[in-house]
Amino acid sequence: MIEHTLPVTLKLTGKAGLEPRVAAQFAMAASHFDGEVTIACHGRTVNAKSVAEVMSLGAVHDDLVELHAEGEQAQQAVNALIAVIQKA
Repeated sequence: MIEHTLPVTLKLTGKAGLEPRVAAQFAMAASHFDGEVTIACHGRTVNAKSVAEVMSLGAVHDDLVELHAEGEQAQQAVNALIAVIQKA
């Protein structure tokens, strides 16, 4: 059964936003899950499994990002990405 998550919106509270180190941790966490995982910010949606695409969003402190996942592990993927953002 394929799951879909409702988009989850979070505020980036880390001082550096999705800087390279955090973007790498984020993409690595996303890549552990099957299915499509995306992140959106500033009107753009990108593949959350790609460090370059995550960094291309230019998401900084206090920006809102939206997470979405599809696949059998959709909810687990979103939960893992929320954890990465909250630790940043």
